[in-house]
Amino acid sequence: MDGLLLTGFLIICLFVILGAGMWIGLALLGVGWIAMELFTSRPAGDAMVTTIWGASSSWTLTALPMFIWMGEILFRSKLSEDMFQGLAPWMSRLPGRLLHTNVVGCTIFAAVSGSSAATCATIGKMSIPELRRRGYPEEMIVGSLAGSGTLGLLIPPSLIMIVYGVAAEVSIAQLFIAGVLPGLMLASLFMGYVVVWSLFNRDRIPASDIAMSFGEKIYASRHLLPAVFLIVVVLGSIYAGLATATEAAGVGVAGALALTAVQGTLDRKVFIESLLGATRLSCMIAFILAGAAFLTLAMGFTGLPRSLAEYIDSLQLSPAMLIAALMVFYIILGCFLDGISMVVLTMAVVLPTIERAGLDLIWFGIFVVVVVEMAQITPPVGFNLFVLQGMTGHQITYIARVALPYFLLMVVAVALITLFPEIVTYLPRQMMGKT
Repeated sequence: MDGLLLTGFLIICLFVILGAGMWIGLALLGVGWIAMELFTSRPAGDAMVTTIWGASSSWTLTALPMFIWMGEILFRSKLSEDMFQGLAPWMSRLPGRLLHTNVVGCTIFAAVSGSSAATCATIGKMSIPELRRRGYPEEMIVGSLAGSGTLGLLIPPSLIMIVYGVAAEVSIAQLFIAGVLPGLMLASLFMGYVVVWSLFNRDRIPASDIAMSFGEKIYASRHLLPAVFLIVVVLGSIYAGLATATEAAGVGVAGALALTAVQGTLDRKVFIESLLGATRLSCMIAFILAGAAFLTLAMGFTGLPRSLAEYIDSLQLSPAMLIAALMVFYIILGCFLDGISMVVLTMAVVLPTIERAGLDLIWFGIFVVVVVEMAQITPPVGFNLFVLQGMTGHQITYIARVALPYFLLMVVAVALITLFPEIVTYLPRQMMGKT
């Protein structure tokens, strides 16, 4: 069967199974089984068992549940309340004032959590009531939080980076370091938009109700020390070469437990709830990865990735055109699938094309993460939209509309890392030079 026809057939099968309400992991296994049974001579049963075992026993994946658990612990701590108290005095002089606490708060929390939804929920549970009480514009409160919450995927540690690193067989530690500068750049773009909007809408920004001396601001900053401590422990150990990503994840969990114990929020209920929450999410991701691994194997036996790569090669797209086409492709895909599913489902087809185009796999990993970030705020399957709907009571369409400027800024970020790839590759090269 022609590669394009086979691709269309398998995509239809996938959406039919998903439309029937089947779990994503089972849907991927089902499509893989259909491909193996109908288009190859290899028995599907033993291939499925072997592939699932191999995908589930990767040591690299150990970092995944540990980082998830760390985020679950911190979500139940007083970290967001402390961060707001530490950041608010410094933000009150900027155009936009306390709206910047959403952006900076998400940036800091993203550095100790690998989840976009957890970042959005943790910062939102404190900032939304405070900003509403002070009279800040609702669309800017919700929009800035929706956009900034996506930084949980880009600023390391990142669950998506771990999944991509396993799928592409590249260093997770280098991916983590590569995400630092793009993450700070995107946060700066978000803050810049808040500044510009505020300058054009001065009458809608409340007057500052915080009057502190410089010394008092420094003293208030003590509330940021717990988050800074965890960032130094987790990312510092990786960048200094003292720990792998997996080891740093274990250290991060220990630090998060110690932090919540010091705060007085660690009790038996919090410990069990965080552990169960991490277990459920880890099992879901592991199931998706297992299904995707089998589908990847099945596609390899059908020769589909090679056929599609040859077809894309025949189009003779320049690297810039290829990146633009892939960005549109992932944006469309993000309207129907979550980020992890997008990554694991497409890597078998996309990676051979990327390698033939001569693109750096670390750079491409950060590109994928930024585009997956866009999917977090695109309806109908945008995780951050669902999180904020539950927290604010607004309709998904309203949240997506007020988040649109931040979506467009992510498109700008993709253009910047494409024009200036050193934004992504500089720190990993420095890291490799030290080892």
